Amino acid sequence: MKTLCLSLILVFLIAGFGIADDEACPDELGCIEIGLEEKIVIGGLLQVAESGSGSGPSAQSAFQLAVLARKGLLLGRGIEFALEDSACSEQEAREAARRLVANQSIIGIIGTNCSLAAKGALPIISEAGWLMISPSNTSPFLTNVDREAGGLYQPGYFRTAHNDLFQGALSAQFARAVLNVDSVATIDDGDPYTSGLAGAMADTFSSLNGEVVFRGVIRKGATDISELISAIVQSEAQLVYFPVFTAEAIVIVQQLTTTAGLEDTIMMTADGAFSTSFVQGAGEAAMDLYVAGPHVIGEAYEAFLETWKREIDEAGPTGGFHAQAYDAANLLLDALESVARERDDGTLTIGRGALREALSAVEDYPGLTGSLTCQDASPYAGDCATGEALAIFQLGAAEVHDGNWPPPAVWTAAMAD
Repeated sequence: MKTLCLSLILVFLIAGFGIADDEACPDELGCIEIGLEEKIVIGGLLQVAESGSGSGPSAQSAFQLAVLARKGLLLGRGIEFALEDSACSEQEAREAARRLVANQSIIGIIGTNCSLAAKGALPIISEAGWLMISPSNTSPFLTNVDREAGGLYQPGYFRTAHNDLFQGALSAQFARAVLNVDSVATIDDGDPYTSGLAGAMADTFSSLNGEVVFRGVIRKGATDISELISAIVQSEAQLVYFPVFTAEAIVIVQQLTTTAGLEDTIMMTADGAFSTSFVQGAGEAAMDLYVAGPHVIGEAYEAFLETWKREIDEAGPTGGFHAQAYDAANLLLDALESVARERDDGTLTIGRGALREALSAVEDYPGLTGSLTCQDASPYAGDCATGEALAIFQLGAAEVHDGNWPPPAVWTAAMAD
């Protein structure tokens, strides 16, 4: 079994990446040079504003903790985080990516935290020969190379978040095996994350001999969804699955729970609404709702939470992808440490292609979220997580009335095996 360090050493033994002062960069994608007095600069392409999931600010905080664990230094140099706002927008992320790649001192990028933003940013970042590692993109399209099937994969893309092929399958298995549901209706908003997850759940549900009786789309920002609700009533679905973001999830759950004919209908959402802000916004309508999302356990994770409460916020993280963000930061920093080469004058040289290869070579890395191995084949190209850090949760009075977070896990990926 390989470790990260052994894998990265092999990469450079093969590449022969030794550089004297007068040699040109041997890496076909170019090199970054860092002087003795210069900082190591890591880019961030994240939603700056606090969103429903909180994954953008959480990723920044997790990166801060990864740096703190190294006492603020890597290879004897300070570490700087150069942040650009993706705004969870395809167009704004594209422009932010252009600004990042214009800064040739940036070594790699943590981001994006929204799959739609990745769709806009990836072509820019990949063409520049850079890499980006995401802590919370989950759309299956992002690691699929098949363009005819909607694949968006670009070389240099990695993620520590689960692929929604895993989450969709887990939700469908739970619906069939535990809830004994025979029919399901899905709602998405057309974005790569929501449509990909709804499709993954529907496909697995069908493969388990369940019937997908309705597939609907909610417009982002919509408040009146009466036509959509009427179609769901007519479909007679036993379960409504709506893997959308917080604002739309609140609208859906509040209108589902006040519609005649849906009193016994089971509701399930996903990690886009896995946050305290969803519960606060939905109120009583969130009672008994099932939510699929990240689930991390273990001593290392508990120690991480204690550090978070001490250094970041004593209330702890409010979103679901903070551990994935910590893993993403450490994978990138470890890879950088392994591939950097020091010139005779003390300048560090990092090959961009070598850095990509280093991430691709990661196998059995002991992350907070489990063992990480970065894949290189579709539909998991760039996926480093296996889906083991997932669970189904159920909201109850403790979450709706008393502010408990996170809710209890009622079914885990391990139970589905």
